[in-house]
Amino acid sequence: MSLKVIKDCEFGGERPLFAESSVRLENVKFLPGESALKCCRNIDVDNCTFQGKYPLWHVDNFTVENCRFEAGARAAIWYSDHMTMRDCQVDAPKMFREMDGLVIENVRIPDAQETLWHVRNVKMSDVEVSNADYLFMHSSNIKIRKWRQQGNYSFQYCRNVEIYNAYIDSKDAFWETENVTIYDSELHGEYLGWHSKKLRLVNCHISGTQPLCYCSDLVLENCTMDADCDRAFEDSTLKATVNSVITSVQNPRSGVIKALGYGKIIIDKNIKQPADCKIEKIK
Repeated sequence: MSLKVIKDCEFGGERPLFAESSVRLENVKFLPGESALKCCRNIDVDNCTFQGKYPLWHVDNFTVENCRFEAGARAAIWYSDHMTMRDCQVDAPKMFREMDGLVIENVRIPDAQETLWHVRNVKMSDVEVSNADYLFMHSSNIKIRKWRQQGNYSFQYCRNVEIYNAYIDSKDAFWETENVTIYDSELHGEYLGWHSKKLRLVNCHISGTQPLCYCSDLVLENCTMDADCDRAFEDSTLKATVNSVITSVQNPRSGVIKALGYGKIIIDKNIKQPADCKIEKIK
């Protein structure tokens, strides 16, 4: 399919390219305004700058490459499907909502608050996000590689997630998730993974107080914990191998924990049934 080319120009105001189809935009600047490319289909956007609000809403089948979304381009891409974004700088918050079919590669989002909500079927690699509070709320079917994140309350209520080679600095991360696996990563921040189901951590390093409490079917394989990981695993059912000393374990519900050692093991009247977790040292 041949694409009509629009290049080396500027647009402003409201809906300047509304409902365009089969278009390639090159070196176009979208000045302050609203909804520059609303309701478009089959478009390529290359080396463009977005300054106005809501530029890509209700768009289907589109690529965005070598572009910049300035701070004024907030809530830029919502209700849009089948998007590929590569080599972009996104300075605007509240990106990507209610979307299906995203590929995001080599993208930086320094103000990623309230980003990636209600998205499905997502593949990301070499992405860095900061100020990313409430990232990935209520999302599913996600695969992430080479990921760096700073921002709290991330991945809440997510389902079917795989993460590889990540650095995640996030309080209250992975709350009430289901079927999440994280490989070869660092996870920093208190209250990790509370109320999760089928959370699996493989070759991960964990820090932060009270990690991994109220979990069901939790698995840790070949992980390590910092000294601030106290009161771990409260009310959790789990199978865990931790290749470090755990500062304290409190009232795990069931399963088995193996670690190099324990600073303190707290088992008291508040433990929940069946209260049969085996706590062992690695020999």
